Amino acid sequence: MGGKMGKQTTAVHGGGRKDDAFGAVNEPIYMTSNYRIPTDGTPVDWSGTESNIYARNRNVNQMVLQDKLCALTGAEDCAVFGSGVAALAGVFTTFLDSGDHVVVSEVCYSATNLLFRDYLPKKYGIDVTFVDTTDTEAVREAIGPKTRLVHVETPGNPTTEISDVEAIAASAHERGALVSVDATFAGPICIYPLKLGADLEIHSMTKYINGHGDSLGGCVLGRKELLAELKELAMVNYGGILSPFNAWLISRGLVTLPIRMAQHGDTAMAVARFLEKSPAVRFVWYPGLESHPQRERAEKLMKGRYSGMIAFDIEGDDMTHQRFLDELKLVTHAVSLGDTESLIVYYDKNSDKLPHYPEIFRKGFFRFSIGLEDGEDIIEDMEQAFRACGLI
Repeated sequence: MGGKMGKQTTAVHGGGRKDDAFGAVNEPIYMTSNYRIPTDGTPVDWSGTESNIYARNRNVNQMVLQDKLCALTGAEDCAVFGSGVAALAGVFTTFLDSGDHVVVSEVCYSATNLLFRDYLPKKYGIDVTFVDTTDTEAVREAIGPKTRLVHVETPGNPTTEISDVEAIAASAHERGALVSVDATFAGPICIYPLKLGADLEIHSMTKYINGHGDSLGGCVLGRKELLAELKELAMVNYGGILSPFNAWLISRGLVTLPIRMAQHGDTAMAVARFLEKSPAVRFVWYPGLESHPQRERAEKLMKGRYSGMIAFDIEGDDMTHQRFLDELKLVTHAVSLGDTESLIVYYDKNSDKLPHYPEIFRKGFFRFSIGLEDGEDIIEDMEQAFRACGLI
């Protein structure tokens, strides 16, 4: 087939490897830890990732998933890990040495926050500066002669804030620093960090890429030379490899990613507009709304697909917030995001992360992951919960 394929066609066919043994149409699961080593004198790189020797170095299902992700994003290479946190930690420990300086999004995933506020400075002597990366000038000013990495999370978890990846990458590269972007909140369909100048794109595949809430995984995408370094240390020698079964599950989920993201986004927009008009709601942030503080930036970077993540809060005290969660019938009170079902979690006013979020978030708020249900049903569920709480 000639020419450039569409996103859904690429998700189905891109990077596919045919089964030459039995002619299976769908990729089999290769549940083996070992592969036969050539006996014809061919040199063997026992720790290499370019041939099948041992499943920690490389396995067939991992290769298929990596190839599909590269086809979908345009990345030169990809490494997949046992979890999103393993992917993040692999990047940080591969590309940062003792004495290096790193600039990090102040609004970031809890494990990222812990790594940079505690483990990396104390154990490895990494110098860390947290900044509001939505303020491009603040990022520029924070980059110094020892800055090795600028790590940006956009959209930010859990606030949905949008950072200007393109401008930040330009500032970092002027000073010789790498840029990594955790784009888990958007998935690899709604934003393309590598095309915006990032060196490394990171996702928790547990979320949108897998999309079914049944498998853990993480991935890093980027240039071959950077990925070779990452694979050698974090995959082979740290042992953070993704299992064949989980790689197969995530590859299976990836096939429907473009369709799912369209549904997540369309429904999230409808729900966000409902929330914005409801007297029960104190505030709502969704990148697709005109009221979002980085709306123009979101439109520029996300090209009309704003994912399925909403941050909002309702009126009332802590008891009202708890009752609201109890009254929801369709929406599930649970962590994680990007699943087929809608998930909601509450950050109460005692959360230690609230002081690092914008002022409007500091009384507490909900992080809402819109699933694949009909939007009308999600809205009806929220309306009945609002009524039960006496908010409407």
